[in-house]
Order: sequence, then structure tokens, then C-alpha cells
Amino acid sequence: MKISRETKIGLAAVVALVLLFFTIKFLQGVNIFTTNDTYYINFANAKGLAKSSPVYADGYNVGIVTDVAYDYDNPGKGIIVAISVEHGMRIPHGTVATLDEAMLGGCTLNLMMGNNPKARYAKGDTIPSSDNNGLMARAGKMIPKVEETLAKLDTLLETLNAVVSDPNIRALMANANKVSENLNKSSEQLNTILQKEVPQMTSTFTAAGQNLVALTDKLNQLDLNGTLTRVDATIDNVQQATDKFNRKDNSLGLLLNDTAVYFNLNRTTVAAASLLEDLKENPKRYVQFSVFGKKK
Repeated sequence: MKISRETKIGLAAVVALVLLFFTIKFLQGVNIFTTNDTYYINFANAKGLAKSSPVYADGYNVGIVTDVAYDYDNPGKGIIVAISVEHGMRIPHGTVATLDEAMLGGCTLNLMMGNNPKARYAKGDTIPSSDNNGLMARAGKMIPKVEETLAKLDTLLETLNAVVSDPNIRALMANANKVSENLNKSSEQLNTILQKEVPQMTSTFTAAGQNLVALTDKLNQLDLNGTLTRVDATIDNVQQATDKFNRKDNSLGLLLNDTAVYFNLNRTTVAAASLLEDLKENPKRYVQFSVFGKKK
């Protein structure tokens, strides 16, 4: 049986349409060879959520968004979102759906899974939603604080500019530079002292220490006990002599302590002095010389 040209063209067109359908579904993230379960979520604000957006369960991709529709029958009550998740996935009661806005646009749907071990949502049920303070929402709340911080920063910059332009600050900086230069010179001088004079001082201290050690050795070699014994004996002799000088049972003691002996010696000395004076003045009274004999 011969197939006509028109039939071949028709079959090729059908095959092309089927391939195009599978390609579109594949690009949308829909696996037509597996059965998925559909659930619904009602959001107050879709936040730019689009079809074929991924659906995450605790951060893991479990499906896609199949439809986003506005509830025209109940205007102002929200957006109905249909999601398709893997067949057999258990969504327990207590699960909440949230929308997280991306920094560069778009939105991600997350299922915050509950922990009910018994009850779970059936296919076609509506999962409750919750407003999530995503990154953009938190950034919006931070804008007033950022503006306040910028105002304070402007005030701080103005104050800093006023301080920098103050001539006193410039003079202070110049003085600080001079102090820094002086410190550098002092540091150089200190380095010179440490490199040249300190080694010499160290060698001097070492020599002095060696001399002190030698002196200590010589002192250790001396008979200090014998020397001290002789010193003690000398002191005892001096003490005995002093005691004798203070007593009257000896000549020196009488001379030093007896006033009568002192007065007698004094009178004798005075008489001897008078006698010598008279002898000088009248020598003939005491001594007579004659060449021819004594006169009568």
C-alpha cells in the first residue's frame, strides 16, 4: 500500500506538534511521564509570582507553580495559586506556604512543612499561607533606619570637615609632625647608644665583676678570725691602759688624777723657772771665778 504525499506531510505535522508540546512542558518544568498532585494556595498578594516558578519544601525543589489566577468572584480577597508537586508527597497539617521575593525580581514559593504525624492534606486541598518578611520586605523596613543613619553620617561628616578645616588642628598636626621627627631622632640616638656604648659598658661591668670576684677570693683567703682576735687583744690592752690611767695606784694615774701632785709639780716648775731667771740676772751670786784668787 502506497502512502500518499499528503498523508506523510500530515503525520510529520502531528509528530512535530507532539514534540513541540513535550518541549514546552519540559521547559515549563512539567514531567508529563509522571503523575503529580495538585494543591491550591490563597495569597493576599502574589508579589510577582509567575507560572512555572519552582516550589520548595524546606529549601528542596518538589514541584512547580501551574497556575496563578485572580479570584474575580471575590475581588480583594486574594490570589489563587495552583501548585503541582511530586506524586505521593505527604504534606502534613500545619504546613504553611510563604512567598520570598528575590533581590533582582521574581518570587519563590516555599512550603514550611508541619510536623503532624497523622493528618495530612489531600490532593486538591487548599494549603494556608502566611505573609513572610522576605529579604525585600526586611529591606523596606530598614530604609527608614538607613535614612536616619545617613542623616547622622552627614552630620558627622560636616563636623569632621569643620574640625579638619580648623587652623588649630593644622597647627596641632604640624606639632605632631615635629614631635614625630624628634622621636625619630631620639630613636636613632638610642640605637647608636645601644649599638656602641652599651657593649662598652657591658664589658666594663664584666671587668668590674671579675675584679670583684678576685677581691672576694682574696678576702676569703685572709685569716679574718686571727686578725679579729688580734684586734680584740689590742682593744683589751688599750682598755687596761685606760683603766690604769684612771686609777691612783701608779705614777701616771697619780699624775693624771691626783691634784696635789699636779700642784707640787707646778710649784716646782715655777720655782725652777724663777731660779733660772735669777741665775741669768745674778750669776755672780751663785758662781764666783777669780784668776788671782778669791777676794775676801
